[in-house]
Amino acid sequence: MSMSETKEHALLQVALDFVELDRALQVAEEAAAGGADILEAGTPLIKSVGLEAVRALRARFPGLRIAADMKVMDAGRIEVESAAKAGAHLVHVLAAAPDATISEAVEAGREYGAEIVADLLGASDPKERALQVAELGVDYLGVHVAIDQQMQEEGGGEAQALDLLRQIAQAVQIPVCVAGGINSANAARVVEAGAAVVIVGGAISKATDARQAASQIKRAIIEGASIPTTLFRRVGSDEIREILKLISTANLSDAMHRRGVLGGIRPVGEGMKLVGPAFTVRTAPGDYAKPVEAIDHARPGDVIVVDAGGVPPAVWGEMASRSALNRKIAGLVVDGALRDSADIRALGFPAFTRHICPNAGEPRGLGEMGAPVTIAGEIVEPGDWLLGDDDGVVRIPRDRAVEWANRGMEWYEKENRIREEILRGDTYGRLAELEKWEKPR
Repeated sequence: MSMSETKEHALLQVALDFVELDRALQVAEEAAAGGADILEAGTPLIKSVGLEAVRALRARFPGLRIAADMKVMDAGRIEVESAAKAGAHLVHVLAAAPDATISEAVEAGREYGAEIVADLLGASDPKERALQVAELGVDYLGVHVAIDQQMQEEGGGEAQALDLLRQIAQAVQIPVCVAGGINSANAARVVEAGAAVVIVGGAISKATDARQAASQIKRAIIEGASIPTTLFRRVGSDEIREILKLISTANLSDAMHRRGVLGGIRPVGEGMKLVGPAFTVRTAPGDYAKPVEAIDHARPGDVIVVDAGGVPPAVWGEMASRSALNRKIAGLVVDGALRDSADIRALGFPAFTRHICPNAGEPRGLGEMGAPVTIAGEIVEPGDWLLGDDDGVVRIPRDRAVEWANRGMEWYEKENRIREEILRGDTYGRLAELEKWEKPR
């Protein structure tokens, strides 16, 4: 049966955006058991293992429809023909491709029995281009919020995507697919906005139980329900703190390509978590006047970040920590020294430092507050975000805080799935196919 025929509800398509075929097939098994209607060989998977991914899915799941997200931009006929011959029922092309390429794709699709999805990703005028490619004979249009766009935009760009989806669904006579940032909480909203096919990636492929995740989203689609989720959603600036509280510095470091680490800065006790924007202080070694005064100037939720030259004597201790707790300061980072570490641990105040020593300096009042400081070679601006835990401290530039918090969350989600696969008896080296991806020598 063609997907173009009337359905009682929107269809669920699961995007398998892996680079490892074995992992993709395992998630496909779970997603199919959870009610997925279409299994998609995602672009990363096709680029990694070729159309063998489509062949494997078609052979393993003869009762389901298989999509090949080829993102065709040229050579429409040969790409669609090869995907169809490999077993694809649907082939995704880019609406930004030349008209000639799309026409060739449509013709090849009709000749070899594949339906063509024109993805509007990258179109300069999506609504206008939707009308144009619909006239060229494509079977579906796709509204797609790119992963990188989701990371950078407030709320993952969901509001803009829903608005565009409504406009296009009302303007064309063919079904519309939607992809990008869909989860159990918002799947019903995209259906209400006009989606005939709901394409879900990470909310299923990164779930520890992909069967259950697919089942939840399928229920949300059918029942029009919003099922709350903490994971698989992208946030705006008002939720950065909540995301950073959930993830680890390791997640964030991976997301930031190993940048932002304040080397040599360690917590005074185990289990401390530090999250907040920086209130910066520069002082001379051992001069504790400005660090202590900062407690009265910083806002609740701020992290006081002190450049004290990286050496003792101490510029912070128990009394400062008690005062900071009274002011609801979120924590301390000091490139220098602090003392009274046992008392600070007992208070539970998140304090991170380069040195611990018993001797304090003198309050001479040198330095300043609210200026950029350098911590372990890393420039920290006022308002930059800090995340600290047992592994150390990572700094996020304030102008990219939304993006890096979202990318850190994505790493957290990926690792949840990998951890589950290891718990089932696999090994990290095999799952990640490390030997395959070693850089050639």
